[in-house]
Amino acid sequence: MKIIIINGPNLNLLGKREPEIYGNSSFKDYFETLKNKFPHMELEYFQSNIEGELITKIQEVGFSYDGIILNAAAYTHTSIGIADVVKAIETPVIEVHISNTFSRENFRHQSFIAPNTKGIVIGFGLKSYDLALASFIQ
Repeated sequence: MKIIIINGPNLNLLGKREPEIYGNSSFKDYFETLKNKFPHMELEYFQSNIEGELITKIQEVGFSYDGIILNAAAYTHTSIGIADVVKAIETPVIEVHISNTFSRENFRHQSFIAPNTKGIVIGFGLKSYDLALASFIQ
């Protein structure tokens, strides 16, 4: 099973950025933990702060991978382009957020992406990625 985790803007700062919300681990370190925890899955990771690069990557993998775990970060609440590409592809997408977006600012309560996904996992810290990966296991 081939799964890619795609992270959006500022998630490259995990471990440094607002540790009270996002924790102290970098995503690259956590990704190694995920690969060890799910050895039967072929896991890849991509991160970009640029909306167009995220769209291009989703287009590249959206017809050939078994699943996409997408944390579009702030683009979740602003990007019709990312919502459109998630709707256009065949690969199922799980939307993930580290923090509970509903306990934060009001603008974070809206996701343009969620209506086009298989499901969403919100608010379990980095464990949100574990839960999303587990959802692909039949």
